[in-house]
Order: sequence, then C-alpha cells, then structure tokens
Amino acid sequence: MAYAEVDSPPRSFTIAGVRIDNRDFSGVVDAIVDHAERGREAGYVVTPNAHHVVLLQKDALFREIYAGAFLSVADGVPLLWAARLLGERPRGRVNGTDLFEALCAEAARRGLRVYFLGGRPGAADAAAARLRLRHPRLEVCGTDAPPFGFERDAEAAASIVERINAARPHLLFVGLGAPKQEYWMYRHRNELRVPMSLGIGVSFEFVGGIVRRAPPWMQRTGLEWFFRLTAEPHRLWKRYLVGNSAFCLLVARQFLRRGASKRRGC
Repeated sequence: MAYAEVDSPPRSFTIAGVRIDNRDFSGVVDAIVDHAERGREAGYVVTPNAHHVVLLQKDALFREIYAGAFLSVADGVPLLWAARLLGERPRGRVNGTDLFEALCAEAARRGLRVYFLGGRPGAADAAAARLRLRHPRLEVCGTDAPPFGFERDAEAAASIVERINAARPHLLFVGLGAPKQEYWMYRHRNELRVPMSLGIGVSFEFVGGIVRRAPPWMQRTGLEWFFRLTAEPHRLWKRYLVGNSAFCLLVARQFLRRGASKRRGC
C-alpha cells in the first residue's frame, strides 16, 4: 500500500454517533452530480449540523434516515471543531446553501433538471430567478411551496410526488427545515423517481434574497448561528442556546470516553 493511502484521512468518522463522510466540497459535488447524471437508484443527502446531532440522540426515525443517506456531510463549523478535538482530520465544511448553489451551477453546465420544493411562499421562485440570471442554461423544471402541514395530508403529498415525477428532475432540493425535510424525503423515497434529493433548510430564502445570510467572515469563523439568532431570536433561541450547549456536552462525553479508552490501551 502506498504511503499516501496510509496517511490519508479516514473516509468517515462519527460525532455523538452521527456518521460524517469525510469528503471535501468539490468531492461531494462530483459524487452527487455523477449519481444524478447517471440516473442511478434514488438517493438522498443529509447535511448534519449541531442541531441535527442533538435531535438524533432521541429520534429513532431521524437516526434511521441518517443511516440510509447516500452522503452525510458536515454543514456546521462546530462539527469541524468537534472532529478536530476528537482527533479526526475533517476535509472541510460542506454548507447546505453553498452546496445548493454549486449543484445548480453544475446542473446548468451538464444539462441536468432541478426541482425546488418548500420554503416560504415565493422563496423557491425567487431563488430560481436569481440562479437563472447567473446560469442561463439552468433548467428549473418545477417549484412548489406547499402550505404548512401538507405532509400530514396524504392526498396533497401524493399530488406533490406526482408533479415532481412528471417534471423528471435529476436533482430535487427540499427546503422544509430539519427534521421535516428529511422525514419527507425518506417517507417518499420509494415513490419519487428522482436520482438525488437534498434537504437544504432555508437556502431558497438565502439565495432568493428574502432572508439575509451572515457575512462571509462569520460563516468562516463559525458565528453564522449567532447572526441567525440575532435576526430571529424568538424562533431560534432554544435551538441555538439550549441546543448548542447540549451539543457541547455530547462532544465532551465522547472526548472523555476516547481518553479513557486510550488510557486502557484500547
């Protein structure tokens, strides 16, 4: 075996029991587009952050969904910090919004069709309009902003699946927020004739200019959560203040267990 292979970072590692596929941003884009372009069996991608890691501890269905994902890639900078603390060598952040934009750019280049599902009213259309300006060859074959609670209406859900299948997208972007978007992709994975689906949270709002995204320096330094908290404190205070504390506790426990295992010579 070559020395470079021995010294290369592992393909995946875990944080609080959550699998993180250790690929760089361009590698993730290539893997997703290749799968979509070849029209292989339906798959979906998850982008864990600290909030997801906390939710997964008590949600068996969410864990099952994550276990079956085509890729599980680190969205939040705190996951990279945690990985390094635990002795891993993460190859970098794969932010959901950045991934959405990069995949749309590559879809335009390769002639792949994309479909936008979710977001607040008008967000998917606004995102589509801006992305078409940047990439005139981008084929957005459908947008859909279903009403709140639509996922509990079997008839409405079936109608949406039918519209998506009729549009024949290669890539389906689902912006319903976690864990609803992951539940939806998983629940309908056998009905959707789409090679690849991705949960992207509020990316339609960010790209469409409806919600302001944190400045690049805050994104790079892991302070994007603080920017969002100050923008929407009533909605996000529990997720970030309580959730981030719970995430830190989970990582600390794993760090201590790792240290104890090393002392025992395991």
